Amino acid sequence: MEREIVKINEKLCDGCGECVPGCHEGALQIIDGKARLISDLMCDGLGACLGHCPQGAISIENREAEPYDEVKVMKLMTAKGKNTIIAHMKHLKDHNEDGFLRQAVSYLKENKRDIDFDIAEVISEVHNHGAGCSTGGNGGGCPGSQAVSFTIPGDTRMAGEDMQSQLNHWPVQMHLINPAASHYRGSDMVLAADCVAYSLPGFHQEYLKGKTLAIACPKLDQGSEIYIDKIKRLIDDAGINTLQLMIMQVPCCGGLLHIVQAAQAKAERIIPVKQTVVSIKGDILSEEWV
Repeated sequence: MEREIVKINEKLCDGCGECVPGCHEGALQIIDGKARLISDLMCDGLGACLGHCPQGAISIENREAEPYDEVKVMKLMTAKGKNTIIAHMKHLKDHNEDGFLRQAVSYLKENKRDIDFDIAEVISEVHNHGAGCSTGGNGGGCPGSQAVSFTIPGDTRMAGEDMQSQLNHWPVQMHLINPAASHYRGSDMVLAADCVAYSLPGFHQEYLKGKTLAIACPKLDQGSEIYIDKIKRLIDDAGINTLQLMIMQVPCCGGLLHIVQAAQAKAERIIPVKQTVVSIKGDILSEEWV
């Protein structure tokens, strides 16, 4: 299967770190003064980092993607040094890729004679790495996974007549919807990140009423190219009138905008697209046509 993936020109890269916040999956980190793609597995190929490289060192290349092979990845990364290996293995741990992490540890143990750094230190540091993603500095990480608690003010329940669901069709998950379904034809559509409806009070009454819906998570869902094709078909074949993109304020949610933009670039029709950004406390941070 051919897919898009980030390519870094190390000769042009000056290690400024501006690309790191643009990588919604935390796959880019600055290691030893250079931007590194520490995990092909987590690179979605959406190119969110492209606009953040002042040196033009980052591009997207199309290549045939073989099934992910942790051993091959470790072989490539050991040549880049201890710090790159540590970053890669921590990245696997942060994303609960326990099977791949075990393969990485096994590779280090089996090849320790050919590795010019102390693998015991690497394994110890990764083992002691805390659960969840780092949120500091230019080391990458995933702010969208950070646990946050806050107080919910008062009783915000709406009147009984306002509590009725406005969902008028099923299914709604992007992998399951059929763009050819009759309910999408000529509709105004909402494409929402999974967490939006849980965070935003009045989502049904204020945003979903009279509209069709699809939901997706750019961080956890696989197969972004499938989503791009479905949105293109919704625009061209189903003839949706407008698309309201609703995302959370966390960085990983920005991937949905890139998916929509990729679909727009391929579509023959042009439709209005409005982006609404919701805070983790359920506030509307911004609404703009994109």
